Amino acid sequence: MNEQKQQRQPAPHEKIAPGQFITFDGIDGAGKSTQIELLANALRQQGKTVHVTREPGGTVISEKIRELLLSTEQQMTTMTELLLMFAARAEHIQTVLKPKVAAGDWVICSRFTDATMAYQGYARGADLAVITQLAALVHDDFQPSLSFLLDLPAEAAAVRRQHRGEAIDRFEAEALSFMQRVRDGYLAIAHAHPERCVVVDATQSVEQMAAVISQAVSRL
Repeated sequence: MNEQKQQRQPAPHEKIAPGQFITFDGIDGAGKSTQIELLANALRQQGKTVHVTREPGGTVISEKIRELLLSTEQQMTTMTELLLMFAARAEHIQTVLKPKVAAGDWVICSRFTDATMAYQGYARGADLAVITQLAALVHDDFQPSLSFLLDLPAEAAAVRRQHRGEAIDRFEAEALSFMQRVRDGYLAIAHAHPERCVVVDATQSVEQMAAVISQAVSRL
């Protein structure tokens, strides 16, 4: 008599394999979207469940906040901008990032708190200690497993953005000196957190960058 095969259920003591949270940062034009897509496809080919998201954004509420932040139709104070960033992040973390990582998914996010440090802190002049306090309040010990900084000179990034021919948002409309401060901020963050930050030379070819990223991810 044929025995009906039963699907194996995890034993009570077994735990779901932990997921991973990977972030990509860098000034606009550095190639984040391309590298995120390449990494996500590679991980899926390995059988991983991968969720790709972005900040600000990733939820209905956070995407509405993103529209406000990127719109060129109005100005806002640095503190307003900073608090909106963390409001969007709080919703994103609690409803998407934490649950998916806890479920064992690999989550790849375009920008995270490093971006807030670089843009609102180093570039706009917001108090870095205040940003650190807000980060502790919003996500505490929930941190990326690995953070990639795609590093590109501000001048080169500006040329790439111009060639794309897309409508610019409120941040992309900033002066070159602003973008240089953002880049300097990112490099300072990477220097301060070498245990999770990997600086990738974004002047390399797409394939060369992907190889560096793949090698770093393989160590997780």
